[in-house]
Amino acid sequence: MTTSQTPNPDPEPGGGVPPGETPPPESGLSGTGPQDTTYNPPKGWAKAPMALIIGVTILIAAFFLVYAIILLL
Repeated sequence: MTTSQTPNPDPEPGGGVPPGETPPPESGLSGTGPQDTTYNPPKGWAKAPMALIIGVTILIAAFFLVYAIILLL
């Protein structure tokens, strides 16, 4: 098979951009994504789960502190 018989792997025609230059960006994706932020607003941690995590962490740290003090005595 010669080079004139091989199909072109690039379906878009060339031209317009010289070698080494960056081609222009595509404009087809500018309007994608959610437009209404009230539908799925960003949320942080709720107060109750965060307080529970902090409380459990403090209890575990206090346990190991007391355990270390007992081992030193």
